[in-house]
Amino acid sequence: MKKNFALSLIFILLTTSFLSAQMTRKPSPTREPKGVMNKKPDTIRDDLPKIASRKDFDLIARVYHQKTPYALPHAMFVIDRKNKNKIYYVNSQKYRFHKDYLRATYKVLRGGNLFEDIYIKENRRYIVGTIAWQKTVDKFTFEFWEGDMLPAQQIKDTYNAINKTFYEKVHFKPNSIRHDELSANLGIERVTSDEISKNQEYLALNTASSIGRLHIIDKLDDTVEIGYNEIIVLKEVPLSLPPVRGIIITKPTTPLSHINLLAKGWGVPNAYIKDADKLFKELDTWWVKFETNLTEYKIRRVNSDDRMPQPANIKAPPSNLNVKRLSTLRQIRAKDSISYGAKTGNLGEVASARIPNIVVPKGFGIPLIYYKEFMKKHGFDEKILEFQDDLDFVHNPRYRRQKLKEFRQSIQKAEFDKALERRILRAWRTVTRGQGVFIRSSSNAEDLEDFSGAGLYDTVKNVKDPEKIIEGVKTVWASLWNFEAYEARERNFIDHNETYMGVLIQVGVDMDNGGVMITTDPFDKENKGAVYIAANWGHNLCIVGGDECEKKDRIPEQILYSKTSNAVQVLTRSNQETILKFDEKGGLKTAELPKEKRVLNDRKARALVSIATKIKRLFGNKKDQDIEWGYKNGTIFILQSRPYIN
Repeated sequence: MKKNFALSLIFILLTTSFLSAQMTRKPSPTREPKGVMNKKPDTIRDDLPKIASRKDFDLIARVYHQKTPYALPHAMFVIDRKNKNKIYYVNSQKYRFHKDYLRATYKVLRGGNLFEDIYIKENRRYIVGTIAWQKTVDKFTFEFWEGDMLPAQQIKDTYNAINKTFYEKVHFKPNSIRHDELSANLGIERVTSDEISKNQEYLALNTASSIGRLHIIDKLDDTVEIGYNEIIVLKEVPLSLPPVRGIIITKPTTPLSHINLLAKGWGVPNAYIKDADKLFKELDTWWVKFETNLTEYKIRRVNSDDRMPQPANIKAPPSNLNVKRLSTLRQIRAKDSISYGAKTGNLGEVASARIPNIVVPKGFGIPLIYYKEFMKKHGFDEKILEFQDDLDFVHNPRYRRQKLKEFRQSIQKAEFDKALERRILRAWRTVTRGQGVFIRSSSNAEDLEDFSGAGLYDTVKNVKDPEKIIEGVKTVWASLWNFEAYEARERNFIDHNETYMGVLIQVGVDMDNGGVMITTDPFDKENKGAVYIAANWGHNLCIVGGDECEKKDRIPEQILYSKTSNAVQVLTRSNQETILKFDEKGGLKTAELPKEKRVLNDRKARALVSIATKIKRLFGNKKDQDIEWGYKNGTIFILQSRPYIN
């Protein structure tokens, strides 16, 4: 009884794979807008034996989200393998699911396990799927539910049956890695999700609503000042931004970019809108209301009196300055974040859990207290107070940027405590065996549940020289006073005087490939149990952005695992031309791209999904996790886990 109920539930939910996450808009019967199935069908017929024209198709097709960028005309089909692959084009205005049509037309009787009969068994009587008009490529495609276990020959039989009875060419669109691999050598014409997404005109990266002054930025450099009350339009995606009221980018990007994580933390709308700089030219400098949802955006002029209020409470991030021990990751737990910073605390929790099939590279944490002592010894804490009383510093962003730069330079030049230096280098030689390390920020004002801090602070990469390790520690300390970091704390009302920088020194991994994954669908909160993965060849730095990355557009391979269908879907393929690898002298260098085009196969993807699920469970299953990973010689390395703000 329980098994039948579970299968029935799966049947109802089987098409709830993200509406907008894949950007290619897969038909999704349980997520259609209200009223789509309530209108009177254009014809009372149950099905058509062939589609001789677009008029025939429209007669039986239903359309979700009409007059939006996500409008998708589509119709179901059924093929009877016992009747010489006879095809029925189902009146999809009349029947919501294949099962409804099959039972209403007495092709199957009630009872039995219809779900397994049409989706799981290879030797099935009926092949079922959907045909859709893909506007962005001007082509019809047919597809199957991503969890459908049909064999390769049935994909080819479907291709032949459709193209004999349809008025124009219909291409196959794989909806999972399995379908992609099965169809690769069948000699059939295909359209991939990646091809469709390249021409997408809109993608909601964070759904929200805000009011601000529209600011179109042609080139973002140090001559451009960004106000906290602005909704900005960007032609390129920077590594970081000060807090704003909204973000619009004119080029596609990944939802795991630092900019999008910041937008989620600020709770502001963020979207890719093709040619937004041209579309909104007449609105530049005007106050507007900007709203994003899954299928469309809204933007309109408003009166400046409608500006959004700002909170006035200053909050101090939690800290414990009594801990002075340089501790290994396995000696640190999440509760120790108040002493070592959130990044070190969270990663220590993962390292200590000894989750099977992963490796957390060895490392150690330098607690917050040593930053505070260093700043006090050299009078830098007093300098911070002086800044806050300097009206030019407070009111002139350009002046503030310059003063913070000079401040960081002063920190870099200041003398380091010799006793602490000896302890750090001793730990480097014993804990990391003197290997190349990454010197990473771990402040008490990052990786928090309500403040990501993504991309605000510095990481010094692949350091091999002892002297450069100490310089790297000072670089990370100084990065607490990066302009973008200061602005982010200021606009999120975080007390600068109670913010401290810890440091994580960790063995570097010269990855074969790497990326970031989150334990949710970043586009669609209703797609329960999903895991999203962004991956590229070489080091994963370019997924979130970095100075070493090429300035040209870079889209990672993006995939989504659906728990409902137990399938892995390919959203976009990587467009990398080069990769980042370790330089023997330290740091990173560019290298040639491997011959393989696919970064992850089905096995690797599922292994990552399993690990992501275990890490979320480790942190109590209450908060989704944003997890940084690397893959080398068959081993998966976990480099970071932090709360994902959604």
